[in-house]
Amino acid sequence: MIYLRKADVRGHANHGWLDSWHTFSFADYHDANFMGFSALRVINEDRVQSGQGFPTHPHKDMEILSYVLSGAIEHKDSMGNKEHVPAGDFQIMSAGTGVRHSEYNPSTSEPLHFYQIWIIPDRQGITPRYEQKSFTAKHARQLVLSPDARDGSLKVYQDMDLWRWALDDQEQAQFDIQEGRRIWVQVVKGNIDVNGTQASTSDGVALWDESSLNIISYGESEVLIFDLPKV
Repeated sequence: MIYLRKADVRGHANHGWLDSWHTFSFADYHDANFMGFSALRVINEDRVQSGQGFPTHPHKDMEILSYVLSGAIEHKDSMGNKEHVPAGDFQIMSAGTGVRHSEYNPSTSEPLHFYQIWIIPDRQGITPRYEQKSFTAKHARQLVLSPDARDGSLKVYQDMDLWRWALDDQEQAQFDIQEGRRIWVQVVKGNIDVNGTQASTSDGVALWDESSLNIISYGESEVLIFDLPKV
């Protein structure tokens, strides 16, 4: 089965300093049909105006991933981390037993564009931790998250892998889907075909009960591929 989640039907909130599109129910946007997908709970595409950001706030028992598309994030948290997160970097934070953090756009002129992604962990009470790494290779298939941090990926406390694929025009890419797994494809940019379904920038594509994932890129494209458990 394949389901296309078009970008323009997502939940939307514009707060002036923040323009946010919600793939799944979040804050004041609620849709009982879109409460998440497998272990994915939040995929927000956020644009933050210069000098603005999310003030210090708490989280608990959640894996929180940010991927910066343009601009940069200034991150501070109750673990003592103060980090600069530029475009191309992924940062993951295990909220676990409880953490407080803020995320700001430090620029005086440029907007910040990033994905905020929440993943439900496979256990509660994790000791809070923070990791950050750049994944910017062109024409590449990079493993970003995995439960065992293999092949230079960041660790995530869930039975899942996250891949970043950067594809050339007319490039075809595929992998076999293990029985019972769920796949979510988030189109970061470009136009692609996913198992015969057309998708473009900011669309999401959910796959289940499929034996393989097959992507064709029309022009250069970038996708995030979440290989998730059946939960």
